[in-house]
Amino acid sequence: MFLKGKTALITGSTSGIGAAYAAALAAEGANVIINGFGDAAAIAEQCAALEASSGARTIHNGADLTNGEQVTAMAEACAAEFGGIDILINNAGIQHVCPVDEFPVDKWRQMQAIMVDAPFLLIRSCLPYMKAKGWGRIISTASAHASVASPNKSAYIAAKHGVLGLTRGVAMEVAEKGITVNVISPGYVWTPLVENQIPDTMRTRGLTREQVLNDVLLAAIPQRKFVMPDQVAAMAVFLCTEGASAITGANLAVDGGWTTQ
Repeated sequence: MFLKGKTALITGSTSGIGAAYAAALAAEGANVIINGFGDAAAIAEQCAALEASSGARTIHNGADLTNGEQVTAMAEACAAEFGGIDILINNAGIQHVCPVDEFPVDKWRQMQAIMVDAPFLLIRSCLPYMKAKGWGRIISTASAHASVASPNKSAYIAAKHGVLGLTRGVAMEVAEKGITVNVISPGYVWTPLVENQIPDTMRTRGLTREQVLNDVLLAAIPQRKFVMPDQVAAMAVFLCTEGASAITGANLAVDGGWTTQ
């Protein structure tokens, strides 16, 4: 439990990749603040399970990441509760698929708020605590779409490029402070978000489930299989180790070879 005594704030962590991050860091002894929407009973159960796995504390903060005041207040409240924030994982994200000339402006703004503005505000809020301790880890979940493009995903691609650029800029600013700042870029990860896309794709494109999986979602993946959430989380755990202390400003692909082509 090499993270015992550390505190991690993870956005979008009530399900999917974020929940895997929370479980992996809690297993290493970190106090964990989870953030996200969902059934209150299920979130309480998740917190209890994380605490049972580590003996460390887990709390939930339901800040709406499209609301800048709530984002900043979340960081301040968590730091007050635990005496600082050592690890920040900007993970929350949403998707909307639409041609750019038809893309709803409000949806564009919502996506940028969650995936670019909120990471900026949280980094801004957490850095003073990390600087004071001379140690910190900032990790953002980007995507293969921070490196490659797909049609009808302009807002998502713009946001993921944005958080990668933010990461690289901040990494240079704090390189001598004992703080590393990196991006993890998964490919298609087997989460409810991906699984829920399958019926719509089957219906709109007249494909079978097998065709959607192999000819659409995995078509560009050399390994021809989905990344699993715990594989992404393992990368985050590694980035928190001393062995990863020279890795900063990096875009680390966990995508089955998608972006090597």
